[in-house]
Amino acid sequence: MSHTVHPYAHRIGIIRDWKSRWFDVGTAYRDTLRRDIIIRQFLAKRLRGMYVSDIIIERGAKKFRVIVKTARPGLLVGRGGEGAVKLKEDLLSFLRRKKALSKEDMRVDIEEVRSPEGSAAIVSQMIAEGLEKRMPFRRVMKQTIEKVMANRDVKGIKIYLGGRLGGAEMARSEDMMKGRVPLQTLRADIDFARERAKLPYGDIGIKVWIYKGDIFEKDKK
Repeated sequence: MSHTVHPYAHRIGIIRDWKSRWFDVGTAYRDTLRRDIIIRQFLAKRLRGMYVSDIIIERGAKKFRVIVKTARPGLLVGRGGEGAVKLKEDLLSFLRRKKALSKEDMRVDIEEVRSPEGSAAIVSQMIAEGLEKRMPFRRVMKQTIEKVMANRDVKGIKIYLGGRLGGAEMARSEDMMKGRVPLQTLRADIDFARERAKLPYGDIGIKVWIYKGDIFEKDKK
């Protein structure tokens, strides 16, 4: 029997790199992993609606870096960089409260995502935003697919929604697809994301797969 696997995890070490990169953390694996999970949970909650595509954590012996990739860097950085400073201070105080503060110097970097339509995380947030504004779910799906397929880099997209769609009593699922999404091809550059639209009658689960062509050995270099 086949098993459903995460498209990102399935390709780690082949065309993908790890989202947490540690250098010389010694034997403190458990504590370091816990810190990373706490940081990701805090940022996911704090930066909701900021169109964050990725959070990458790099740890060295003396330095520790959090890279936030977003389609709205201006909102996050703020006037004169005060937003980024406030975010770093809030993150440090949160880690202190959770007793998860490490000895390394922390740095928060904000990077801009040039092509938001090519990021599954940002597309899933756009869909959640549309559903939370009470727009009809089929219209949201169709408009999103058209917008994403207008991007030259994208070869295919699949969107799945599950829950009380349209406020119905019975939960059900709907999916739409355009182009190709070859999930079994390991060289296929597939971006995947999950998101939740929080509605008064319950959450609606969102899954997005975006296929952006194949990555060959020569392209990786």
